[in-house]
Amino acid sequence: MRGHFITLEGIEGAGKTTQREAVADGLRAAGLDVLVTREPGGSEIAERIRAVLLDPANTGMHGDTELLLMFAARAEHLHRRIVPALDAGTWVVCDRFTDATYAYQGGGRGVPPERIGMLEALVQGTLRPDLTLLFDLPAAMGLARARGRSAPDRFESEALHFFERVRDAYLARAAAEPGRIVCIDAGREQAVVTAETLAAVRAYLARVGPARSPARGGTDSSQ
Repeated sequence: MRGHFITLEGIEGAGKTTQREAVADGLRAAGLDVLVTREPGGSEIAERIRAVLLDPANTGMHGDTELLLMFAARAEHLHRRIVPALDAGTWVVCDRFTDATYAYQGGGRGVPPERIGMLEALVQGTLRPDLTLLFDLPAAMGLARARGRSAPDRFESEALHFFERVRDAYLARAAAEPGRIVCIDAGREQAVVTAETLAAVRAYLARVGPARSPARGGTDSSQ
């Protein structure tokens, strides 16, 4: 049986990494094998591309270069990790995927969605996430959280209005695809957010009726 593909989305400071681990633990508790990964990155070459994309020294990067690098990393990630895992029956939990490209490069940078869609079709074919958890909070709150934990990367160095556009793009996608995207208020206490996240995962499991499989310990490609 083919695995299922769950993605977590949201602006900086939304707490995706913490919730990603909660989702993975919940799936493992249901007897499922789980691959935990992230974008950009998730495979050796994709992680190298991630380093270029996030390096704050690369401030002059052209928007087309950024977009193509995102999909180049995604192509490697899909071929090396995601697709083989799904084909093997593993459930994949990924911190960001193509919704992030529509939000950041589309909403944030102003790239027309049609151009993103062309690359999405080229790189992914028909593959799309089965369930997406969107962790939403005001951009100012997210930036304050992100900048309080470490030196900002190239994206975190953007101005507030950039992230407001990103958030708007995310919310527009959630409104357009309510059957796939579950929007969760990430501005609340972590325990409350985790409880709602796990409730959404349980509801999805109940809906799809997953066959239980012996957990093999899972794999984590995050670094």
